[in-house]
Amino acid sequence: MKRFPLLLSGIIAITALASCGGASNNSDDATGADSAQVVTDGTDILPSAEGTLVASANLMSTADSTQQIGTAKFYQLDSTQIRLDLVIDDKSRADSNVAVHFHEHGDCSNKGEGAHGHWNPTKENHGQWGTTPFHSGDIGNIQLDNNGHATKSVTTDRWSIADGATNSVIGLGIIVHGGTDDYTTQPTGNSGPRIGCGVIMKQ
Repeated sequence: MKRFPLLLSGIIAITALASCGGASNNSDDATGADSAQVVTDGTDILPSAEGTLVASANLMSTADSTQQIGTAKFYQLDSTQIRLDLVIDDKSRADSNVAVHFHEHGDCSNKGEGAHGHWNPTKENHGQWGTTPFHSGDIGNIQLDNNGHATKSVTTDRWSIADGATNSVIGLGIIVHGGTDDYTTQPTGNSGPRIGCGVIMKQ
């Protein structure tokens, strides 16, 4: 009879030790996971995976300079890559294509004509983005839905925000055209009237 309490005590002690061992292993796993998440290797210095907002433009109607029809936001992804997130909201152009290009001057006067011609720092022919040759600002056609809404993103190493750089987009005009870019006609793509304009400003 004396052996039973001793045996019971031994079982309880072994169970307690096993439980402690299990808790310790879980703690190590959790600590390891947390450490892996916080360790950086030099590639995690940006605020988020989306990049850092470095420039933007408000796109205003050329018929009514108080009416905003879109936005353009530029994010620095790494030392060479910049992403443009473009949003168009123009109910008057619902269910249609509009063409978007960067232009030489950040001047929206005279219904956008003050922006002059296409920005073309590489001296190439006008064309479709991604199919050589094309201007560095040939964003191209965007299909608006039945509410006149559309979005488009472009990521490239063709752009910079550095002062004095030949490929800097700061101070350029962004023109929204009322027609469809045919990607062929030089140097504009026969894209129709200038219905929207904005100036790219550094953040």
